[in-house]
Amino acid sequence: MHACVLFLALLGSYLTPLALAQTQRPSPPAQTQCKFPDGKSATIDYSSPRMNGRKIFGGLVPYGQVWRTGANEATTFVTTVNLIVGGKNVPAGTYTIFTIPNPDKWTLIINKRTGEWGIPYKYESDELTRAELTLLPISSPVENFAITFDQRRGGCVLNMRWEKTEASVLIAETK
Repeated sequence: MHACVLFLALLGSYLTPLALAQTQRPSPPAQTQCKFPDGKSATIDYSSPRMNGRKIFGGLVPYGQVWRTGANEATTFVTTVNLIVGGKNVPAGTYTIFTIPNPDKWTLIINKRTGEWGIPYKYESDELTRAELTLLPISSPVENFAITFDQRRGGCVLNMRWEKTEASVLIAETK
């Protein structure tokens, strides 16, 4: 009996670090939220990869191809209010977002399909809309991919920053 307890204790001490290592991700989860004046919101959940000395856009993330806009599972976009995203109507609901980065322009894809891993992208038939993102160069490299909302009167600007690129789009409530 004593040997069995000792064996189980040793097995547990071996498996616990192994289980922890499997649950820790090199691209940790992150969240950003836009809050509207009426208390409603839009929330984005994503995984934040790191540059780690790699060439990102045009390298790790190829130009002209659909990108999961983060790492791990596809990035989710949940809105409790009807929105205008880059001039396009987006009803309240749960979506997945993808982007198509290019050197001179980016396209945001809002997709009705949810729960997928992210890539390869094969969900064109489930797209709700596409919107153009405004690009700005960043002088100092951004190590950790970040999605943020900058609150603006009555809405938000959605920003995606990584490496030396910032892609943005205006998000507002439908009135």
